[in-house]
Amino acid sequence: MPYRIQRSVSDESIVFSLSGELDSRHVEELERLLEREPQGRILLNLKDVTLVERAAVRFLARLGSQRIECVNCPEYVRRWVAAEREENVP
Repeated sequence: MPYRIQRSVSDESIVFSLSGELDSRHVEELERLLEREPQGRILLNLKDVTLVERAAVRFLARLGSQRIECVNCPEYVRRWVAAEREENVP
């Protein structure tokens, strides 16, 4: 499955639905898209993500303190992100 980002807008938030493999190139593209968004709540829908690499997990771990939230995250990704956050706690 090729990687794809689909943007949609609801009354409460902007949703980026991601699908396919999430790697460092895709993270860079996603970061550029997120920087362009006005203030407000942003959801990253990870329902159709099939595989992530470590750069993507690190990116997702950094999002916890921002206005961006991951939804429909596969369990293995959620656990990996949680471990990454714990590893980087001072």
